[in-house]
Order: sequence, then C-alpha cells, then structure tokens
Amino acid sequence: MLDIQLLLDAVKLAVEAGKLSSNAFENLKNWIEQPKYAKFLPEIVKHIQEEQWQELDDAFWKVLEFGTGGRRGRMYPFGSNTINERTIGESAQGLANYINSQVPGESRSCAIAYDTRHLSREFAELCAGVMVANGFQVYFLDGYRATPQLSFLVRQKQCSCGIMVTASHNPPSDNAVKVYWSSGGQILPPHDAAIIKEVMENVDEIEVAEFATAVEAGKISICTEEIDQQFERTVAALSQNGPRDLNLIYSPLHGVGGLVIPRVLAAAGFEGVETFPEHAQPDPDFSNVPGHVSNPENLEVYEPIIDYARQQSADVIIVTDPDADRLGCAAPVGLQDDAPWKVFNGNQLSAMLGAYRLESLHSRGELSEESFLVTTLVTTQMLKRIGESFSVPTRDDLLVGFKWIAGAIDEGGAEHFVYGTEESHGFMISEYCRDKDGAVACMMLAELAAQLKAEGRTLHDYLESLYWQFGYHQENLATIYMEGSEGMARMNRLMEHLRTELPKTLGGLAVVARRDYQTHLVTNAAGAQSPLEGPTGNLIFFDLEVEGNYLAIRPSGTEPKIKIYLFTYEPAEMLSDLDRTRREMSHRIENLTVELQTIVDSIQ
Repeated sequence: MLDIQLLLDAVKLAVEAGKLSSNAFENLKNWIEQPKYAKFLPEIVKHIQEEQWQELDDAFWKVLEFGTGGRRGRMYPFGSNTINERTIGESAQGLANYINSQVPGESRSCAIAYDTRHLSREFAELCAGVMVANGFQVYFLDGYRATPQLSFLVRQKQCSCGIMVTASHNPPSDNAVKVYWSSGGQILPPHDAAIIKEVMENVDEIEVAEFATAVEAGKISICTEEIDQQFERTVAALSQNGPRDLNLIYSPLHGVGGLVIPRVLAAAGFEGVETFPEHAQPDPDFSNVPGHVSNPENLEVYEPIIDYARQQSADVIIVTDPDADRLGCAAPVGLQDDAPWKVFNGNQLSAMLGAYRLESLHSRGELSEESFLVTTLVTTQMLKRIGESFSVPTRDDLLVGFKWIAGAIDEGGAEHFVYGTEESHGFMISEYCRDKDGAVACMMLAELAAQLKAEGRTLHDYLESLYWQFGYHQENLATIYMEGSEGMARMNRLMEHLRTELPKTLGGLAVVARRDYQTHLVTNAAGAQSPLEGPTGNLIFFDLEVEGNYLAIRPSGTEPKIKIYLFTYEPAEMLSDLDRTRREMSHRIENLTVELQTIVDSIQ
C-alpha cells in the first residue's frame, strides 16, 4: 500500500529545502491525492523517490491557462503545467461541458485538426473521442493540415467550436490545443476563463468514445478532401490578376504547409514554385532547420534556403511555420545575379502586404467609407499611415494575438474588413476564416513579387518606396528567456519594477511617458498620472521624446520569455539620405536594447 502522507512529507521537505516551489507543491499535492489523477501516480512516485525535484517543479509550478495562442506548453507524461493526455483530455472535456451549459438541448458540433508534431494525431483523436462522448458531432481533418483550414472548417460546417492540435512555431518539445469559438476565431474572454474554471472545478472523469467506432457510427465525419478543395478554391478566388512569371522557393519548415501552399499557389497561376527539398518532409523534430525551431522570425532558418535559392536563380523565398498560419520571406536586394539576399521582418511584411492589398482594392474601386484595417499595439505604425493615404482607418488598439484581430473584424463588420496583421508574421484578408493564414499571405506576396519583377523592381525596392512616402520605420524585437517558476517570478519582478520606476532616459532619449495597460494609467516624466483607454493586459510602453520612437515590454503568452518591442521613426519630410537614416536608427535600437538588457539584468 502506498503511504500518501509519507509521500507528501517528502515533498514538503523538498519545499523547505528550496528544491520545490510552494505553487508546485499545491498542484503536485492535488495530483497525488485526487483519484482522477491515479493513472499518473506511479510515475510521479518514481520522480519523488529519485528526487527529480526540478522536473517536478517544471511540471507543476502552475496550471496551464489559455494564453495568447491557446493552452500551450512542453510535453511531459504528467503535470498541471505540461501538455499530456490528462491536460489535453480535460481541456476537451471542459470545453464540451461549457458549450453544453451554454446551448442546452441544441445540436452541437466540433471541428478538429492537427499538425506534424509528436503526439498531435493521438491528441486529436483523444479530443474527438471526448467531444463525441459528450454529444457532439465531430468534423475531422484526417491528415496534417494548416491552422487556418481548421478555422475555415468551423465556419463551413457552422460548428459550435473547434480544436487545433499544434504548438505553432514552438520547439519540438512542445504541443498545444488552440480552441476556437463558433465564429472561427480563437476563444476570447469571458469564454477562455470560464472553460479553465470548468476544467479545474468540474472535470473529474473524462468521457471518451473510441475513435474508430465513432467514425464507423458516423459521429466523426472525415472531411479532409472536401475542405482541402473548398479552402483551395476560396483562397485562389481572392487572387489578383497580374504577372505570374516568378521563380519561387517555398519551405514548409517540416510542417503542414507543403500539403497546402503549393496547391494554392498553383491554383492562383504560379507554376514556378519549388519546395525546398531539405524541409519538404513533415518532421516533428524539424531536423534540418537550424536550431530545430521552425520560426519565420529566426534569421538562421533562411540560411540554407538562401544558398539553394542562389543556385536556382530564384526571385524570392517564402516560408511558413509548422502549422502554416505565418509567413516569412527573403529576397535579393537587386536584380543582378550576385546581389545579396536579405530577410524581411514581420513589421516590414505587414506594411508591404498592407500597401499591396490597399493598392489592389483601390485600383478596382472596392474600397469604401466603411473599409478598415486591423492590427495590434506592438505592430508598426507604418500600416496606419499607409491606410490614411487611402482614407482607410486602422483599428490598432489590440493586444498581441490574432484572436483579438478576429474579434475586431466581427465588431467592425466582416464585409468591410480589408486586412489584418501583426508583427509576428501573421496576415489575413477577407472573411473565409478568422485566423491568420499563411496560404493567402504566400499568394499575396507572390503576386506582389511577380508584379515588381515585371516592372524591373524587387521587394526591397518596394519597401524603400514606402519609406520615402510614409517615413522611415525601423522596428526590432528583443527576446529574453526566463525558464521555470523562478523565471516567472523574475518576470513578475521585472514588470513590477518597470511599473514603479520610470527611467529618465532610454537609449539617450528622454522618456516622456509610461503607458501601462494593466493599471490603465499614463505616467508622465513629472510623475503625474492620467487614465489610459484600451484593453487590459500585462503590457507597458515607454514613449520617448522623439515622435514615433517608443518601446514596449510584455511577458509572452505562449513561451517562458519577455518580449521587448522597439520602434524608431523618421518622418518622410525629414528624409534626405535613407542609408544614413537607417544607420542612425539601427544605432538607436542598439542603444535601447543594451540599456533595456541592463535593466533586466539588475532584476534577480
């Protein structure tokens, strides 16, 4: 017989010795004592006996919540803070319970899809079994498919909800569930908190139907081919007429995109598309990607693709992340064969695709007084300035995460929505889905690149033309990782420090104000405070003395890290030498980064 008290005594001693956090103790205690976790107890006991305290602390120091991109984390056989059979199953059960309580007596359905990660298929089948056992009809994409296809499926089948099993661009160790509402957008407040409350307070047993039996009974409808064809036709129908002469190298970065993007591009008329061989095969370990992290924001990702593109005399490189909802791009800076290649960051792509979208609609007379753009608080202000030149307003007061953009689209009227984007390489047009879509972004970028090629220009030429019209904008993102419970405590101390200590200068420029979206207060340099309108989130801005120069800092909603967003700007009327301005802004960003790092290092 297992002596639970002796087990808990051993855990308490570890807490007293500083080997385990108090938060981890409370969650671990629940998993030891409560019958619903009995299946996992033998492995937990083994960890305690072997004194694997760090592993236990990592697994239990918090309960996974719905963050920026769903319930996401490192996979581990057990734990309240990890992705495992229990946390996935209880997420689906809590979702089912909540929807059943919201629409009692009505027919309910759920769309489910999954990516190439370890255990994604198993987790998707588990979620399908849970939803069927709780009275839902399930529509299932039986094969690796893109996140925007899941959003599309929710809308096509008018589902009550959707579940996408993916950890997007996270490391191979991670997985997640992204939960979608009937709109096709990721779940928003108050539903996210209500579902987690349901999970924590009311989910003891997880009801699961056997997958194959449910398929045979028609409770799970396999609709992969149907949705593939509808999605491809829908996206291709949004293409613009124009040149199609383009040699394009595409990389899915070992993710699902290879099953979607080339077909969409072919349907839009692009025949010169080649998939980068080293990244073509689905691979949950992202084996041939430098650092094994398939993130379009990482410059190292592009190095082997650029080498290959040079050999093939390609015009442009396009990549998508593992679930094909984000796009990255690199292109030569000139038309000559030996021209160097440069990678565009997310803010640059946001502005370029936004300008192209507005130009295309304007040329066809399809912009109206109701037309609008949507973006986030930490995305380039160049998009807003471009929109103003077409008399199209931009909704730009949103927190990080495309779920907020999706919500704003429905608030503003989807029929008037023109373009949505965020700096982390997410892009969206039209109303066929309610999430960022790498397929439509690839198509738009290919159209723009082909049009510019026909004019004897490059994508970099196009970006520079936008600078001359709307001012030079240079942005940068600095990321500082803070792992585990101590990392989270340090992040909290850092944010509290920034809330209470207003620096006089940053990067050699005077700080004129702090905008805090958690307290909803603006504090000026003299210490006077005034109300701040906008959303509520753990996000702080520091406005500098030069117009358009500011920085923002926030903890990530999907990974254990602090993100620092830096923005510099020189108005168009002040530009005379673009190269000189670029060097000056780069130096300013470097100084800001160094000074922020010093502040971060001072908080232990």
